[in-house]
Amino acid sequence: MVYGYIRVSTDKQTVENQRFEINRFCKAEKLKIVKWIEEKISGTKAPEKRQLGQLLKIVQEGDIIICSELSRLGRSFFMIMKILSECMERGIKVWTIKDNYRLGDDIQSKVLAFAFGLSAEIERNLISQRTKEALARCKSDGKILGRKPGRAVNVMLTGHEKEIRKMLREGKNKAEIGRYFGVHRQTVRIFVNERLTKWKLKKLFPEVKT
Repeated sequence: MVYGYIRVSTDKQTVENQRFEINRFCKAEKLKIVKWIEEKISGTKAPEKRQLGQLLKIVQEGDIIICSELSRLGRSFFMIMKILSECMERGIKVWTIKDNYRLGDDIQSKVLAFAFGLSAEIERNLISQRTKEALARCKSDGKILGRKPGRAVNVMLTGHEKEIRKMLREGKNKAEIGRYFGVHRQTVRIFVNERLTKWKLKKLFPEVKT
């Protein structure tokens, strides 16, 4: 069976371009997509927190997952390699269009997976460095950076309060929780201080406004 996987990071992006690319590729290769998986979510989220995780559960040996490029699978080298490694072990094929990559069980596939994943990681680091340099220039020019006072609590962790409380009770530190949800440990610290601390006080002292 052939699956088409499409991911965009924000609501402002469209899935149509990726769908067009995959359809055109399948027509040339005489393949037919039996199921489309589309999602609008950050690639920093762990696969099990995305529809991609559900897809990886149902695909079987010999199935093909087609996406526009390897970066659609994840935002970090280690995440992409983990996904490709799992697919390789289970005999699942992963084909990408822009990268022209074909995952198999040969050494060439493994080398290509490493090369593409590393290239994507380097490019993101370069973008991050350029962004930091631009922000530093703005700051040196006297421009005010960052959110205005009264910013909202990080929305990436909103809705996971129960899970985070359970992980804290189990002795997980903020770095481990951050890796699980794909956020920085500092984000977890702020979220715990601003959201969970208020929740705890409200449970203990419902008459006190927090």
